[in-house]
Amino acid sequence: MAVTVQIPELVQQKLAAFERIQAEFEECFRFQQEVHGQKRFSSFPVGKIVFYLHALWLCEIKDHLLSVYKNIRRYDGKRCLELLRDWQAGQNAPVVAFLFQKLDIPSFADITTQIEKARRQDGDETRARRLEHGRLVLLNRGMNLMHAFEAIFSLSEKDLLAEVRPACEQYGHTPEQIEQQLADLQSPLYTYRPHQLLARRNMLVMNKLDIDVLAQSADLPGERSQRVQPSTGPLPPFADHVIDGYLPLLAPIHNNLRGVRFIDRIAPDLIQPAPVAQNP
Repeated sequence: MAVTVQIPELVQQKLAAFERIQAEFEECFRFQQEVHGQKRFSSFPVGKIVFYLHALWLCEIKDHLLSVYKNIRRYDGKRCLELLRDWQAGQNAPVVAFLFQKLDIPSFADITTQIEKARRQDGDETRARRLEHGRLVLLNRGMNLMHAFEAIFSLSEKDLLAEVRPACEQYGHTPEQIEQQLADLQSPLYTYRPHQLLARRNMLVMNKLDIDVLAQSADLPGERSQRVQPSTGPLPPFADHVIDGYLPLLAPIHNNLRGVRFIDRIAPDLIQPAPVAQNP
């Protein structure tokens, strides 16, 4: 007899809400991955900066709707809404600081040193190629950051506002809409409510997106580090050392006070008669 599982109403509401934004979320997720280095943009106008902040906000909305456990702050969606609201009021510095925080890159000198060490000292050509690929990704991210700064710094405050406000309106972030969106984040729909259906939907969506994003040849298993290369055969035990004269303790004649019969077979020459207790 089939058992009907009752789905909580809140879970149904979360799934329905995500269904309405799924297509836009997938577009936003791909875009923010491109901004973070998967693609190098030839320019990064103000409209794209607004869309980038919108994309981070929508990615966080997905996490809220599907109740993804938050152990790190990865999207800062609420902060993006506040930045878009304040940017329309003429506050540029917080946006510049946020972009620098998100797209800042580590030292290229340190990465180059690791590449040379892997290739010359360790003889690990696979790791060297992976580091080179990562360096190019970081270079793309740095170029995108500089293009974004160029778009902001090359405009006067008046001209910048003239581009920021229409872009925010295009993506549904007028000051009035932002206040409502910030208030909505406190509603039960966006609370953390783990459920197997929410987790399953999140895994299905993100698995497909990760495959799409990491479809470059350098990201395929055969081009990656030794840890993810296909196995060429059964691996040996992590630690295996045979000790001469070893006898298993859990056997019919060892450590068997209750006389329980075991399946293992002991060589006849190793069997010794068990001591017999003598009455005093």
